[in-house]
Amino acid sequence: MSAIGFACLGAALSICVSVTVAAACQDEELFVAKPFTEIGGFTPGIEGPNCDAAGNVYVVNFKDQQTIGKVTPDGKAEVWLTLPGKSTGNGIVFDQAGMIYIADYVEHNVWQVDPKDKSLKVYAHDDRMNQPNDLAIAPNGTLYASDPNWKEGTGQLWRIDVGGKVVRLAEGMGTTNGIEVSPDGKTLYVSESAQRNVWAFDIADDGGISGKRLIRRFDNYSFDGMRCDVDGNLYITRHGGGLVVKMTPSGEILQTIHVLGTKPSNLCFGGPDGRTVYVTEVDGGRLVSFRVDKPGLAWLRHHPAK
Repeated sequence: MSAIGFACLGAALSICVSVTVAAACQDEELFVAKPFTEIGGFTPGIEGPNCDAAGNVYVVNFKDQQTIGKVTPDGKAEVWLTLPGKSTGNGIVFDQAGMIYIADYVEHNVWQVDPKDKSLKVYAHDDRMNQPNDLAIAPNGTLYASDPNWKEGTGQLWRIDVGGKVVRLAEGMGTTNGIEVSPDGKTLYVSESAQRNVWAFDIADDGGISGKRLIRRFDNYSFDGMRCDVDGNLYITRHGGGLVVKMTPSGEILQTIHVLGTKPSNLCFGGPDGRTVYVTEVDGGRLVSFRVDKPGLAWLRHHPAK
């Protein structure tokens, strides 16, 4: 489906969801976090959650570093894959075909994994990367990667075209971390953890970015992961504060959710209707979850006909 098709579909789904979900939301507790997996199942490197079309959650560093854990919709976790050599995963995204992309912050790679047979290949590599950290995917399959240098307090942004060509989009930023593309594919959102800024860029037809603008600066706590719902609202983890905030594209805070530990690292949308948010919670080495009012953008891409 084209980017225009996704934008139209997203708008239509949002209107439909506003009506059908409203009734369902009256009968359930929203924005209240609950444990989803057992305490201590993951290492302190727990990160990168993302869901497949069946609702399984893929999370890095289950039991040991370098692993990819698979968590079923009922919370049962297992080691699904171990990355080779010294490779260690961070952010995870899926494309429309169900292929998995994993940011490898140790070896400066982005891995592509075919979930059908768990076959691995290096999709992209660039030695100029500090550490590909978090990933976002545009409607046309283009990947965007954040790239912080924690020691220097700086960061870069990268675009990875379909096929794996790597292009540096920005350097000299703060510690770039959370990253997401808007539902219409026209805006790239990036957070700077140490500086506590959330930026937006316009995405051109060729995948380039321009028009950098500050959406919001926070006074406390760090950032990590960031994902959109179908309306384009941003869900952002507040590392150190034990919070996830729901924020409009213009920076208005709509909800603040406490997530049972002080160090939420990342999040994703899943569940049978796309309205369950899963959060990687470092203190407990576990996933926690909470229900929300609108499905996530990633769920829409897995279920374009719904």
